[in-house]
Amino acid sequence: MAFRRGAPSSLPTRNNNSKNGGFRPSITVLLLISVCAPLLLIASRTTNLFPTGSGYDDVAHSAKIEEVRRRNALEAIDALFPKEVLDIVSANPEDNGPLNLNIVGRRDLSSSWVQEESTPRKSYQDSQVVSEEEADVEENEEKATPEGVPKAGEIGSENPERKELEVSDAGGNGIIQFVPNKDDEATKIARKQQRLARQRQRITELMEHDEEQVRKLEIEAIEKSKVVAYNITGKYSAWRRDPDYENPDALARLMRDQLIMARLYAYIAQSRDDFELVKDLKFRIKEHTLTLGDVTNDNELPPGADEKMKVMGELLLRARDKDYEKGIMVKKLRAMVQAAEDTARTLKKQGTFLSQLAAKTVPKGLHCFSMRLTVEYHGLPAENREFRNKDKLEDPDLYHYALFSDNILAAAVVVNSTIIHAKDPRKHVFHVVTDKLNYGAMRMWFLLNPPGAATIEVQNVDDFKWLNSSYCPVLKQLESATMKEYYFKADNANTLAAGTSNLKYRNPKYLSMLNHLRFYLPEVYPKLTKILFLDDDIVVQKDLTGLWDVDLKGNVNGAVETCGPSFHRFNTYLNFSNPHIARNFKPDACGWAYGMNIFDLKQWKKKDITGIYHRWQSLNEERTLWKLGTLPPGLITFYKLTQPLQKTWHVLGLGYNPAIEEAHIENAAVIHYNGNMKPWLDIAIGKFKPYWSKYVMYDHPFVQQCNINE
Repeated sequence: MAFRRGAPSSLPTRNNNSKNGGFRPSITVLLLISVCAPLLLIASRTTNLFPTGSGYDDVAHSAKIEEVRRRNALEAIDALFPKEVLDIVSANPEDNGPLNLNIVGRRDLSSSWVQEESTPRKSYQDSQVVSEEEADVEENEEKATPEGVPKAGEIGSENPERKELEVSDAGGNGIIQFVPNKDDEATKIARKQQRLARQRQRITELMEHDEEQVRKLEIEAIEKSKVVAYNITGKYSAWRRDPDYENPDALARLMRDQLIMARLYAYIAQSRDDFELVKDLKFRIKEHTLTLGDVTNDNELPPGADEKMKVMGELLLRARDKDYEKGIMVKKLRAMVQAAEDTARTLKKQGTFLSQLAAKTVPKGLHCFSMRLTVEYHGLPAENREFRNKDKLEDPDLYHYALFSDNILAAAVVVNSTIIHAKDPRKHVFHVVTDKLNYGAMRMWFLLNPPGAATIEVQNVDDFKWLNSSYCPVLKQLESATMKEYYFKADNANTLAAGTSNLKYRNPKYLSMLNHLRFYLPEVYPKLTKILFLDDDIVVQKDLTGLWDVDLKGNVNGAVETCGPSFHRFNTYLNFSNPHIARNFKPDACGWAYGMNIFDLKQWKKKDITGIYHRWQSLNEERTLWKLGTLPPGLITFYKLTQPLQKTWHVLGLGYNPAIEEAHIENAAVIHYNGNMKPWLDIAIGKFKPYWSKYVMYDHPFVQQCNINE
């Protein structure tokens, strides 16, 4: 829209010719006029410059009419434009060129006057019907819009239907007229479309916000589960599922699922003579098998595994599109499941056997260690083979420990850890009993490395002549034909050992009397009143003298209970289908642990504990009451004669349970590596091994020569 400064050019101006009157010319005068015409013309122009009389009044009247017209036009312009535009017009009276309203924005005036093309003007009435949601959108836009930049809904030009200005001189009145607005209904429709557009924009922003939140959660899940850094993108297969980032083996399991489906389709495709598909599937199966190998965790997958999964997924989709008969697929899957179950059972049996073998076989380093010490012991003179402080061995006022072991290194850790934490080592006496094979090595180690101010003795179990088959039922049973068959003919399917459930009981320790000597403590130490029994797979972390002050309340055995709501109770260890067991014991009675037990030998003799043990052991000659081992007969023998101790005295499970909390271990007086994962074996639980290894003398020459390392 353009305007011309000053009076409008199109307004009509009056032709102010003079009215000097006239007369009828005569023929005579015509000649005079023709002569005087130039003079009359000059006189007429002179009259226009200097009007007088009625002519002057006509000029004044014409000026008033022109002033009214001009005032009406200005009022119309005032209603059409704001004050800022009019100020610019009045400030440039000498400029008669067209005025461009875009200069308003360049004069640092209101940003609402900056023209925004193809955007309809937003009226004041329109702004009153904006909803709360639209107001929020506009507020966000206003915050995000820099100063001087137009906001949504603000324009710099009038509505196209209202910006046209016409000047009409119809009838000679010079009245200014405007082109009328469009219908109100069209305006409402336009405003409604604007609101819908803003709502769609708001919904889009919310959806983008939700997607951003989802992406953040996915990133956090990936970091939390520590899965592989390269993620699989895209759902390329019907067997492709979103990775379970909480599972560290999610991708490996997905690859194994793909292998199963690939083998299924390869079998069906071959029966349908689709050799090209069979060839592709077999190639991918081989590739997948090599990629997986022995992988148990996604972190172990090699780079590029995700691409191989994608290719396999596409191949499986191709195979699925063949639309093979579903009945054949189900039949083949059932056969594959059955074969997998058979393989799993076989592998489980092999795994059980190998774990038992690894746990019970003496490591090469320990065997070397024992042999070197034995050679050294037999090279000693007889006078140098004796221990000092023999007078303390039967003093009931001292703290006595019983340790039965054939493992020199393990026994050394028990003694060392106990002495280090003892308040007064001079009052501690260790009674070590071993077998004939390791007797010389055990004595030689403690002769070379005496336990400080403490007293120690090492005995040979074969020197206890009273311990024979006529007195001890378990020795008599070990000499029986059925027991020999059980141990030495286990590969015969017709023997008692045909079942695999008894495999863990075919352990050499059950043939050794060192394992059963715990039931004969008063016979081994007749002059003592109290003794603390320790297993060789424990570590002492605190002073244990407080156990001698525990009130056993007339009971014989002080031990830590191990039972839970549904485990380590009597029905776990005993056969309650046998009437002898069912009549005398409760199936939900709580079990307790061997490994650290304080025994009152006076009460032992009074209650005839050894006699109770003999009676029950004789009843179990056919192993119908319990399987082999020492804990079941111990539960029976000390039934209702065991005083529970605080659990902090003895924490168990470090040889099989990696979930034990570190706080429980740190607060325990004794930690116990019960289970197959002993700390001196390669299969030990790594995070628990340092609690044991810090008491091993790895700098000893014999230890180094036998390659025993941390």
